[in-house]
Amino acid sequence: MTIFLYRWKIKPGKEQQFESNWAIVTKAILDECGSYGSRLHLAENSEYIGYAQWPDKAMREKCELEELTLEARHLMREAIEYSYPEQCLEVKSDFLFFPELGKK
Repeated sequence: MTIFLYRWKIKPGKEQQFESNWAIVTKAILDECGSYGSRLHLAENSEYIGYAQWPDKAMREKCELEELTLEARHLMREAIEYSYPEQCLEVKSDFLFFPELGKK
């Protein structure tokens, strides 16, 4: 499994615009590209951190949704004050617990 880590500083007052359009883009990727899903977090310093799980890096690179998500991506970019470089992470150990699924 491969993880992509993202971090953004959002323009004041544009948080809802960013969050709602992030959800549109992420759902399209989940439905159409074979990702394992993604989460968006708000850090204590008010920056947003997102990560997406993929079977492998090649699967993500094949994902092409530009036309389906063009407007949502534009609105996301419009809300971003600064975007940090994305990071590609290799999972070495995994102890996440999903209480809603009752799985450890």
